[in-house]
Amino acid sequence: MPVPRKFDRRPPERDQTRTNDRIRVPEVRLIGDDGKQVGIVKTSDALAYAQQRDLDLVEVAPDARPPVVRVLDYSKYKYEQAQKQKAARRHQQQITVREIKFRPKIAQNDYDTKKGHVARFLRNRDKVKITIMFRGREVTHPERGTALLDRLAGELSEIGVVEQAPVQDGRNMTMLLAPSRAVLAGEKDKASDERQDKGSDGSEDKASDGRRSRASSEPDAEAVSADSTPNGAGEAADEPVEETAASGARGSRSRGAVA
Repeated sequence: MPVPRKFDRRPPERDQTRTNDRIRVPEVRLIGDDGKQVGIVKTSDALAYAQQRDLDLVEVAPDARPPVVRVLDYSKYKYEQAQKQKAARRHQQQITVREIKFRPKIAQNDYDTKKGHVARFLRNRDKVKITIMFRGREVTHPERGTALLDRLAGELSEIGVVEQAPVQDGRNMTMLLAPSRAVLAGEKDKASDERQDKGSDGSEDKASDGRRSRASSEPDAEAVSADSTPNGAGEAADEPVEETAASGARGSRSRGAVA
């Protein structure tokens, strides 16, 4: 059995601007196609004035007495208005509210990790809602949550400002951080910070590699001295030569005595 088609019973959207024959008032204040005011005329005369110029008669101020109408190309006017609205939406800055939850007894490592998330959100020009969740009898010590929020706001003061002070609502305490003016102006850009961090790490690595390469290229001083000085194998090689010469002299004396 085919599925019955669902009809949209809502009336179609209709342009509420009255133009040409839809203007039913007897008199209007007419503005010509050159922008100059013609004066108060009958609606039929204003419509004839627009038709002579092959333009439209558009009601621009319906609440005035009498209503103000203008002679223009309505299709071109609608297109220009749509382009203006599109450009306004393009340049409109959209703010997103993020939320990070903390506990009053949060460990230091978890605190550092979540603080990094908050800093990243602020550098991305998002607002951050910080929530402290109290459980059980922790709610009797709200000063711990306030101290934690104050600490976080102080450590992120360069990139974030407190837009809403800490407020306790039941078992939760909330605070709203917004990007600072430096972040909105682009002075605290996340990408530049990351490039600087990478550059500093790279320079340190290069320096350490250079030190290692120099250390590996320099020969061992003890090895050089042991190989090059005459106190090593050279002396050991010279001593037998001297002993041989002396033994030769003794042998010649002994042979002379025998003779």
